[in-house]
Amino acid sequence: MTPRRAYRSDVSDARWALIEPVFGTWRAARPGPGAAARVHDLREIVNAILYVNRTGIPWEYLPHDFPPFKTGYDYFAKWEADGTTEQVHDLLWDRTRRANARTAEPSAAVVDAQSAKTSGNVAETSQGIDAGKKIKGRKRHLVTDTLGLVLAVLVTAASVHDSAGGKQALTEPAEAHPSVTKVWADGGYQTSVIQHGAGLGIDVEVVRRPKEKGFQPLPKRWVIERTFDWLMQHRRLARDYEALPQRSRTMIHWAMANKMSRELTGESTPTWRTETDMPPTPA
Repeated sequence: MTPRRAYRSDVSDARWALIEPVFGTWRAARPGPGAAARVHDLREIVNAILYVNRTGIPWEYLPHDFPPFKTGYDYFAKWEADGTTEQVHDLLWDRTRRANARTAEPSAAVVDAQSAKTSGNVAETSQGIDAGKKIKGRKRHLVTDTLGLVLAVLVTAASVHDSAGGKQALTEPAEAHPSVTKVWADGGYQTSVIQHGAGLGIDVEVVRRPKEKGFQPLPKRWVIERTFDWLMQHRRLARDYEALPQRSRTMIHWAMANKMSRELTGESTPTWRTETDMPPTPA
């Protein structure tokens, strides 16, 4: 436990126990003259990352009882670059599948994309305009398993067509999870994606929207729509604030790690709705 008063985004003892071995191994692999001077608790670094991820604040606005914001961002960037963040994500992904009585490797997946507006610090060369959604920013191409857990993330300019991004996104799970032989997609994915999937040994099926008016959950595709909802509970992802696309990808991995660790320990994800009773309306 930390000596300070806990924030709602902090990892509990149970959640930290799930991922601590990864960070313990990471630190043990870095001996040297500066080892004795390491004063920052890695659990507090993780708490700082989750605080930014969950609240959406700039790094510079981290509360003072966290490690210095430059230190927090430095660890965030290092763990992204050396694969530690993905290692944590994949560990929790595997445990979550097993906890849901699923096989270790998925056989089916869902692909979709989400456009998000960017902030002023994102370079023009790193963003574009999604003409269909009328959004200037970036696009997140996701592939999930049938539980909605992320298998692959690709972040591009919003101007990149779903089909172009979908082909790239499908390549990653085809290599990492060759057991995937079926993928469901929406009508925005063209024949080229189906052909690309066939070349990877994946049957890509387009799920069409029903002709009836009104909201209807689309078969198979509702799973990944729920995943986008999970991501939107993390305000850092409500808009793309990251200067680099790979940092955006890492923020998605942290959001999913937060979600999966809470599920594994039976802890609910706090919403932004007030938990107190509303005052009675005057007569």
